[in-house]
Amino acid sequence: MVRLEDLQLFVRTTALGSFSNAAREADLLPGQVSAAIQRLERELDTRLFARSTRSLKLTAEGEQYLPYAEEVLSMIHEGRERLHGAKHALQGTLRIAAPSDLGRNSLLSWLGVFRDAHPKLVLKLSLSDHVTDVFRDPVDVAIRYGAPETASYVALALAENNRRVLVASPEYVQRRGLPASLDELVLHDCLPYVLGGRIYDRWSFPASGVRRQVTVKGVLLCDDAEIARRWAVEGRGIAYKSWLDVHDDVKANRLQILLPDQPGENAPLNLVCPHRRQFSPAVRYLHAHLRERISSMSAAMRDYVSEAFE
Repeated sequence: MVRLEDLQLFVRTTALGSFSNAAREADLLPGQVSAAIQRLERELDTRLFARSTRSLKLTAEGEQYLPYAEEVLSMIHEGRERLHGAKHALQGTLRIAAPSDLGRNSLLSWLGVFRDAHPKLVLKLSLSDHVTDVFRDPVDVAIRYGAPETASYVALALAENNRRVLVASPEYVQRRGLPASLDELVLHDCLPYVLGGRIYDRWSFPASGVRRQVTVKGVLLCDDAEIARRWAVEGRGIAYKSWLDVHDDVKANRLQILLPDQPGENAPLNLVCPHRRQFSPAVRYLHAHLRERISSMSAAMRDYVSEAFE
């Protein structure tokens, strides 16, 4: 029977690249780690590592077995946390990265309420419109717009049906009129955003089963999405924003939806973790907390746009 300790040493040896490093981490002798790997190989009747005097790397069979070993350890860890999660208060530090607009206008208050409910938990919030690398950057979770681009990380849905919408202030509409179609956007002052030095002035829309791009023009540019929203509220142009970012402004009549019969680009919102093993009780409680609050905002979109969004 496979020993849990041997499985753990196999996974850590793979991550750390040597028996010596894994032994140092586990406070064991390198020979003990080597013996554990050999024991696991005998149990599986296959070689997991190709060994030489200078290198240690997984065999093809080892690479095939690794994700199963990680999943077993993850499930055991999660089961232990679920057993004790209700008995112990959330504690430690949770590092969160989020988009600037959503972060300032919604997350700040939601996270405040979440922290009040878990007073032993420390929250560290980082706001930026740059895409956070959850593997390299010092964060535990990232709140991110867009469909997952890779299966290398795990995404928990917060608003899977969210879309972008065209908005402008009533004052702008009174002054410049309503665009009657996507083609007329080129006649209006628009508010493209800047990311990584690149101007995103090609706005995409689903139309008749294909993706249509409209190149817009604007003289007010900023790399902070919150500023584009504020400029729109001030009547300085048309913005193409996530519904979640402009929900409060539309409800308060500071902004109005343009072309409500034209579906906007999908903009699902997810909570992203590098690996399922990092779904700590704090992450799971945070996901449930945010999803509950976002659900009412997502549902309200139907009151302002046509069924073409569905």
